[in-house]
Amino acid sequence: MRWCPSSALHLLRFVRLRSCTRRAKITPPLWIRKIWAYMKLLVNSLYFNFLTDSDVVFDSVFEPLFFTVDYVTRWFGSVFVSLVVILTSSILVIAYLVLLPLVLNTYSPPWIAWHICYGHWNLVMIVFHYYKATKTSPGYPPTEKNDSPFVSVCKKCIIPKPARTHHCGICNRCILKMDHHCPWLNNCVGHLNHRYFFSFCVSLALGCIYCSISGRNLFLEAYSAIETNYQTPAPPYTFKDKMIHKSIIYMWVLTSTVGVALGALTMWHAVLISRGETSIERHINSKETKRMARRGRVYRNPFDYGRLNNWKLFLGVEKRSHWVTRVLLPSAHAPLGDGLTWEAFPLKKDLIPV
Repeated sequence: MRWCPSSALHLLRFVRLRSCTRRAKITPPLWIRKIWAYMKLLVNSLYFNFLTDSDVVFDSVFEPLFFTVDYVTRWFGSVFVSLVVILTSSILVIAYLVLLPLVLNTYSPPWIAWHICYGHWNLVMIVFHYYKATKTSPGYPPTEKNDSPFVSVCKKCIIPKPARTHHCGICNRCILKMDHHCPWLNNCVGHLNHRYFFSFCVSLALGCIYCSISGRNLFLEAYSAIETNYQTPAPPYTFKDKMIHKSIIYMWVLTSTVGVALGALTMWHAVLISRGETSIERHINSKETKRMARRGRVYRNPFDYGRLNNWKLFLGVEKRSHWVTRVLLPSAHAPLGDGLTWEAFPLKKDLIPV
């Protein structure tokens, strides 16, 4: 600062002091403030509204990932359905070409009658319920204005949502009493086809368990036949014999694996039905139970009518004969109710005196 005259130095200090004291009073021009306010509003409109919460922010951030998963699942739906048909058909081919001749040649007449009757009943139940589950619409809320009660408005469909209705990102619409979207059906599981889905799971699980138990000895014999570590010369099996052994092993491994996995899934859905819940409502009710517990209160599922009544409503049983005609035999009857209105907290009595 030696080169700067003292008068200039005092002038700079004075200007700096004046600017500091009047900094709060200095405002930019009006046109700059308008542009700045408009840009702030534009940025806020991209991520903020009065419904903004952590869930909305999370959905917005991961929307590209959700879109990709939904698109891939929607595209692979037909592949999964084809896979189910191919695997089931392969088991049927083995059962008719390999197992049925063995049953007819080795079993007694009563056992032959049992295997033929049960096997074909199980097959009819599987095919019927799978076809109905894939082709039946799960049920959609009305899109036009009506007097039906609703609990909220879907933020994606922009239509009223009745109770127990949820939006499916894969189907891209709201589903009545939605349980989940099943890629193996290429369809949502909702109010109108939930029974078909569950009956298919039960029938297929029973069929897999039946094949696994009845074919266990054949599997052990076939596995021993293809074992290569012989201390003596290997038996002279023909190509046909080797194919039969490998097909039996394939059938037993596939049915045992599917039987365990699908059996666990079926039991889980049976528990949910006993509680009057869907898979989505299970998570919602769990959160509500914890939230109410923190307040010292007990949460009760408003759609739990008691175990027996839950099963009657789910299966559509209205009289005693329906336990046979609608449960043990294929039936295309519609579920009870329209899926738009639900009676909450009913009296503790049998809704259907059966």
